Amino acid sequence: MTHTYKTIISLSLILCSVVLDGCKWIKEDTKDQLVAETIGDSKEDASMLVTGVYSKWIYDMFCWGYFPRMLEFDADYISGPDWLFGTFGAGNFQGETDLVDMLWKGCYGLIGRANTAIRIINNMENIPAHYKNNCIGELRFQRAFAYFLLVRAYGDIPIQPETEEFDRNQPRRKVTEVYDYIISDLDLASRLLYKNTDSNYELGHVSAGSAAGLLAKVYATEAACAMPAGEEVVVRTGAPYTTDGNGNRRYADLKTVTLQKKVVAGYERLDYMQLWQQAADWAEAVMDGTFGTYTLLDYDNLWKKAYSLESEFLFSIGTVSGDATYKTSVHTQYEGYMTVSGSDYIQSGGWIGCTRHWYDLFEHDDYRITKGVRHRWRVYTQQASNSGFYYPYDDEYTIMATGRNLNGDWVKDPSGIYADGINYYYSADAQCLAFTTKYEDVSNDAIDNADANWPFLRLADVILIYAEALNELDKAGDAMRELNRVRERSNASRASMGGNNALSTKVLRRSAILEERAKELACEGDRRWDLIRWGIYLDAMNAIGGTDDGGVQKNRTERNLLFPIPQQEINTNTAINANNTGWQ
Repeated sequence: MTHTYKTIISLSLILCSVVLDGCKWIKEDTKDQLVAETIGDSKEDASMLVTGVYSKWIYDMFCWGYFPRMLEFDADYISGPDWLFGTFGAGNFQGETDLVDMLWKGCYGLIGRANTAIRIINNMENIPAHYKNNCIGELRFQRAFAYFLLVRAYGDIPIQPETEEFDRNQPRRKVTEVYDYIISDLDLASRLLYKNTDSNYELGHVSAGSAAGLLAKVYATEAACAMPAGEEVVVRTGAPYTTDGNGNRRYADLKTVTLQKKVVAGYERLDYMQLWQQAADWAEAVMDGTFGTYTLLDYDNLWKKAYSLESEFLFSIGTVSGDATYKTSVHTQYEGYMTVSGSDYIQSGGWIGCTRHWYDLFEHDDYRITKGVRHRWRVYTQQASNSGFYYPYDDEYTIMATGRNLNGDWVKDPSGIYADGINYYYSADAQCLAFTTKYEDVSNDAIDNADANWPFLRLADVILIYAEALNELDKAGDAMRELNRVRERSNASRASMGGNNALSTKVLRRSAILEERAKELACEGDRRWDLIRWGIYLDAMNAIGGTDDGGVQKNRTERNLLFPIPQQEINTNTAINANNTGWQ
């Protein structure tokens, strides 16, 4: 039996022969849409349709470098060269329309593709029920994730009808309606999807635990947004530099600032305590084995390519090394690619990093800075001078690199990790940031399109959501237990409610968990959205006092709380006649 359908998106029926993250990927057409397509009624046809939706994350959302930039560049602890961050990174989201519009266009393109695939697979008669259910579950998960990205970024948004006839003239729906739709998709997906312990489960695909984990995050987002104005969150922040009497810039110490939560528009009438309970329940179900088995990786294996399909990664996007179509620039942007494979010299890239204030959040021996941050590196222009960069600029690392302390006094011969005959120096600009090593391990580090995975959802994220929910539900001891699961993996000391640095109040625990998220999930596209949902985004950004370490402008106003809707959507969708406030 075959089915003929009118499709609103391109679905080429030629499968790629390569496997990435356990999925075959569909090659794109040169056309934006096909009028008709004949699809069979088999497991292979169903798999092809599911793969077509997975493919959309890469082509065209990641492949042009738009993702993850629009998720990442607008946050307090992230920085880079101002030419890369551009007007978007400086807060003028309409200044780079291609960048910000891709979130809207890409997600709605994926949603349209998922709707088509769901209709076709639902009508298939010759595939096993469990296989059909899992396919529908995978599609619903991806559709829900796309809507989750959209509603956090734009607020009220359209919900595309699931009918065969496509009508783009859809009105914006209230955020609560969108969340209800997301939750319905994920709740059903959690029951349709294979557990990762099922014999039919394929590595690299989302599983029942992926849906449950995302549900926990969705509920926690609603809950934090819905909490009343005036709730307190402590953030460590401040201006990046001070200037000494000679005009030299020095890193400024962290300031501890207590911020008052602002109202998050659209969430005011929600029952936040009930939502926190739902977040806790779904997160606990991931932990207790209801949806399969999920474990934290050892830190030394966490970011190795060989472990990218392990259960900690509930949903990640991977590519084929050097593929011309299904590619990302994640490795290039965060790590940089080398002149030749195995070289000491970065040819291009390695631009996006974290600020010194982020680095100073950590204890001295935390693996996330001792191993998770690059401490010395070289670019191709430094070869002739036998030089390189080092980080951070403090007495310990400066003495190891140069033999002199921060005052320029000779202390001892260079020793430790820098005793290799290379002249290391520090640059007080975007050349020297806290560059992550998360995306370093790839098949070939000397190509622009290396196969670094992008982790959309990790178990550590869900654990910290669980800790956050438990704290708001006045289960302080349980919250601390979950917080310490993440801290101990990284060699951080156990947080406690007594003794030195005690987290003795709900506000202090809330703040510590949010800070732990900033540390654990750095360079994973989460920080802006955490600040937004807690209603502290404007105050946290403006507490920097202007530009950050790399010279990126961080002052923000009310209009920055939401992204602007693409002008093309307003021009062509008769049901939308105005943009978000401040983006007219």
